[in-house]
Amino acid sequence: MQVDVFVSNSSHLKYVGEILETIETSAKARGTGIAKRSVEYVEKKLKEENAVIALTSDGVFAGFSYIEVFQDGRFLVNSGLIVHPDFRNIGLAKKIKHAIFERSKELYPEAKIVSITTSLIVLKLNTDLGYKPVTFSELPQTELFWNGCATCVNYDVLTRTNRKMCLCTGLLYDPKHHEKKFDYSKKSKVLTRLKKIKESILLKAKKIKGNRDVMLLSIFGKKI
Repeated sequence: MQVDVFVSNSSHLKYVGEILETIETSAKARGTGIAKRSVEYVEKKLKEENAVIALTSDGVFAGFSYIEVFQDGRFLVNSGLIVHPDFRNIGLAKKIKHAIFERSKELYPEAKIVSITTSLIVLKLNTDLGYKPVTFSELPQTELFWNGCATCVNYDVLTRTNRKMCLCTGLLYDPKHHEKKFDYSKKSKVLTRLKKIKESILLKAKKIKGNRDVMLLSIFGKKI
């Protein structure tokens, strides 16, 4: 069955319930978290055309993603990328990712586009588009941005390290340097190893309570 991706509009409001249900199901399946959103929030994104939605030719819901704006349009995040379980493993996530990415550049051509993820699949999708791994200090520094992580099961790791490190990898697309793409094919093993190292170090640090100096030593003193 053919599935197409469209820029959202008010006619798609009838899919809000399915979108929210799929977001919740996806978060549980990943074991991490996707920022929970209200009915009103998703409706607003759909009506303002700040989202894309994937539908079959018969109008069956298949996937979704939306745009969030931070620091007066200096930064964007392509959030909430979901694919309904009935339409997985057919390349739809990549199709949605490309659609929301192009929509972001169309609406905000000078904005930097940010991603934080634990998923190697998302890392691959993003780096193929020109994102590069960055430190958390290069991400938006507003409370609104980081509040989006509050529903993730790893949020305590982020807060204990003062937002300097987590199990996620930070990625950034800068339109001024978009021609210099990060070569994922050569670096995928490095990113995989980095993810494992971060998990090992930070999960050990979780056992250390009330002693910041010891915790920092466990993070930065480990040979990698």
